[in-house]
Amino acid sequence: MSTTWIIVIVVIAVIVLLALAFAVFGRNRRTQKRREQAAGLREEAQTRSRTAKQAELAAEEQAERARNERKAADAAGARAHEVDPDVDDRDQEDIAAR
Repeated sequence: MSTTWIIVIVVIAVIVLLALAFAVFGRNRRTQKRREQAAGLREEAQTRSRTAKQAELAAEEQAERARNERKAADAAGARAHEVDPDVDDRDQEDIAAR
C-alpha cells in the first residue's frame, strides 16, 4: 500500500469516529432536554394537583355549609308548621328543593 492510501484510510476513520461522537453527544443533549422538559411537566402537574386538591376541599367545605343551611331551613320550616299547621307550605318546600 502506498502512503496515500494509508492517509486516506486514516482520514476516513477519523471522520467516521467524529461522526459517531457527534451522534452520541447529540443524542445525549436531546435526552437531557427531554429530561428537563419532563421535570417541568412534572412540576406543573404537581402544582395543578395541589390546586385541584384545594378546590376540592373548598367545594366540600361549601357543600357542608349548604347542608347545614338546608338543615336549618328544614328545622325552621318544621317549626313554622308546628306553630301554624293550617298553612300548606309544601309548594314553597318544593321550590326550595329545586
